[in-house]
Amino acid sequence: MNPLGVHALVWAGDLSPESTRHVISQTKRAGYDLIELSLHGPQLMDLALTRDLLQEHGLRVGCSRGLTFEADVSSEDPAVVARGVAMLEEGIAITQAIGGNYFGGILYGAMAKYHQPCTAAGRRNAVNAVKRVADFAGARGITLGLEVVNRYESNLLNTANQALQLLSEVDKPNVKVHLDTYHMNIEEVDFVQPVLLCGDQLGYVHIGESHRGYLGSGTIDFGQFFKALAQIDYQGVVTFESFSSAVVNEQLSNALAIWRNLWSDGMDLALHAHAFMAGGLAAARQGVAHR
Repeated sequence: MNPLGVHALVWAGDLSPESTRHVISQTKRAGYDLIELSLHGPQLMDLALTRDLLQEHGLRVGCSRGLTFEADVSSEDPAVVARGVAMLEEGIAITQAIGGNYFGGILYGAMAKYHQPCTAAGRRNAVNAVKRVADFAGARGITLGLEVVNRYESNLLNTANQALQLLSEVDKPNVKVHLDTYHMNIEEVDFVQPVLLCGDQLGYVHIGESHRGYLGSGTIDFGQFFKALAQIDYQGVVTFESFSSAVVNEQLSNALAIWRNLWSDGMDLALHAHAFMAGGLAAARQGVAHR
């Protein structure tokens, strides 16, 4: 079975020591294998405490982040690009310090709505930045995941095909594609072809409903997506991601336009998601095996 993960914002809106204890204990209690920590906003993390708690609870960890316009590696301004590279390297160092081996997200530009296409020079800067950061990560045993997101959060990678094109330009073995069903629902033609197209270049998966609430209560065809994962024998992490105004990280929530309360009970949400994902993935593998 695929390791199952859950995003920390299901539990708490920050990573202060008190919140970190809550996030990690609740993740274990809900039966997950991995916790994904978002490195957006001011860093209040106690890295030693976080690593010790992860080891104590036997949990794996992955980290994610997006960049701002002030630190956009797809900018034409070298100083802005340099700030972005520094932020990414900081995130990788944090990931290593707490015992993780995966760092993903919008690592190739700002997580924001652009008002124009990416320029050729900006794209070259993004490619070169990812190459540099990939070397920094590779020396620390960390895989990078380029998350494919919708048009309102990036002007560079909105489809799996675009991500694979960028991967070919970056040409680093520790850089993979990160697919997210929430974004696929907006940008892709279906939930099968992008997965098959990625094949062994798929390194990480986010499961999110069309409205970011309870799985199965929106419009996404998870059955087809799980079947596609089984067809390529994807054995990587599958992480549940959901956001609600009930749990607020102001910077990230505003960036993602989380304006309403989609749920209030994180444990109920997480338990439902775990059962939904585990059951769907198992059924898909069984179906493919019996073909």
